[in-house]
Amino acid sequence: MVSPAPHAAAFAGLPGGVAVSHLAVYDWPADDGVCGGTPHMHLTCSEAYVVTGGRGSVQTLTTSGYEETPLAPGTVAWFTPGTIHRLVNEDDLRITVLMQNSGLPEAGDAVLTLPPRCLTDPETYAAATVIPADAPVAEQERVARARRDLALEGYRALREAEGPEALAAFHEAAAALVRPRLADWRERWRRGAEAAVAATGEQLGRLERGDASHLAEAVVRAQQPAVRGKFGMCGRLDVYRGAAS
Repeated sequence: MVSPAPHAAAFAGLPGGVAVSHLAVYDWPADDGVCGGTPHMHLTCSEAYVVTGGRGSVQTLTTSGYEETPLAPGTVAWFTPGTIHRLVNEDDLRITVLMQNSGLPEAGDAVLTLPPRCLTDPETYAAATVIPADAPVAEQERVARARRDLALEGYRALREAEGPEALAAFHEAAAALVRPRLADWRERWRRGAEAAVAATGEQLGRLERGDASHLAEAVVRAQQPAVRGKFGMCGRLDVYRGAAS
């Protein structure tokens, strides 16, 4: 049974149902001599980077081709679902990440660009990507680096492919991998971004009727990261409660 949505006018999540995390991009060198994170793609979420320190770039691959966007303090860069992206760390790159749908990009909406042999089913994919939460830090780092390098293998193949077929095949494989989780994603969206939109609509309606009673429901909230230094796809993450898993 789907639980009822919160009262629209009382939505108190981050604006628009977004989530944030703080990211220190990996400085691990890959075999191409580039330091940085794991290339991957989101299927239903846009993501934005607010650069707070250091320098680097984000490499992106879409059906329009390959691009590289420089990142420096003050840069705000964002991209839509379907954008394969790889963060490059040139000098202590640090970013505040804004994520659509209450942090869904870090809570499931991400498929790494693994080679096709690793994208055949959810179990095979998980075996190549899951970082054991109860393992020692050194083992978590080893697994994170190994999956980064495996994803780079698939990423290079996609970049070097001639014609759209390889990218289309990756899109189809990614969609099949996430399909079993879509009902949970829809519930997260319904209670987050959809509820935030409904709240604005209700508040506008109240004001049009001369009803300002929702202003008496105002609240203030603040929190510190619930997890610090988590091994993410692109780097070490400071994660806020409810923003990611």
